[in-house]
Amino acid sequence: MVLEKGIAELVDAFIAAGRPAARGQSIDDRRAGYVSSAILAGETETRVQVDDVEIEGRTFRVVSPRNVSGALPALVYYHGGCFISGGFATHDKQLRQLAYHSGCRVIAVQYRLAPEHTFPAAHNDAQKGADLIWRHADTLGVDRARITLCGDSAGGHLALITALRLKTVGLWQPAQLVLIYPMLDATAHFESYTRNGQDYIITRDTLLSGYEMYLAETSPRHPEASPLWRDDFNGLPPVHIITAEFDPLCDEGEALYQRLTKQGVSCTCKRYLGVIHGFFQLGGVSLTARDAMRDVACRVGRIGTRTPS
Repeated sequence: MVLEKGIAELVDAFIAAGRPAARGQSIDDRRAGYVSSAILAGETETRVQVDDVEIEGRTFRVVSPRNVSGALPALVYYHGGCFISGGFATHDKQLRQLAYHSGCRVIAVQYRLAPEHTFPAAHNDAQKGADLIWRHADTLGVDRARITLCGDSAGGHLALITALRLKTVGLWQPAQLVLIYPMLDATAHFESYTRNGQDYIITRDTLLSGYEMYLAETSPRHPEASPLWRDDFNGLPPVHIITAEFDPLCDEGEALYQRLTKQGVSCTCKRYLGVIHGFFQLGGVSLTARDAMRDVACRVGRIGTRTPS
């Protein structure tokens, strides 16, 4: 087991600093640190158009390929940040890269954060955001039949819950889901929480403290807090799951693949080796991150033309 070189340097620096605990930081410092880490995503893609669009009082960031018109496939993106941080600023580079490489519109949904806003605020905002994009698809230049829900970490959790809620309502469903190392189990059941929980920057402490602030008075076993254990996945659209070798969440992402498959959902899963939780945002130092970015973009760009593999 070997870390990719650029990521190994980040991990070594984290360990040398004494493995600073997330619980020892204020919420403002955690949020500011996440914003400052965005530099690790690499160059800012300029061959796209970026617009902040207000719809029914909510602001979406719409990133589109240049010189295109009409209805395009869309990637609805939910940012990570353990339910307590993140937003347009932390994910701007990824949104731009995804739009450029996919040739599709990428629409970022912001949601309320803990501890100011607790469960189910983020879940409700995620569903409302997807519904608004679907309802205003013509205005946004989105093909309703080719909408992908995607997110990283807490955002992957929200993408999955949104799809489950949409299935229950029955008005519409996304064409596919792409879940990037999703947070799925607030009980920290799996061994990778121990195996990868101390040294790899996004630690067990980082993840669980985020859950604790967001869930507040909600049980970690609530079906929308720990969706991994649900038995109502049947009927979801195709799902692709990305996991990372040195991630506390690695095991639960791969367990979701098993559970979805057993419940009749078309599902694929890819473990990226030598990388950590959050690697999708490390394209400036990680070739693996850049490869993953292009893979996700390819899946979005070809939706509706043939089934992703």
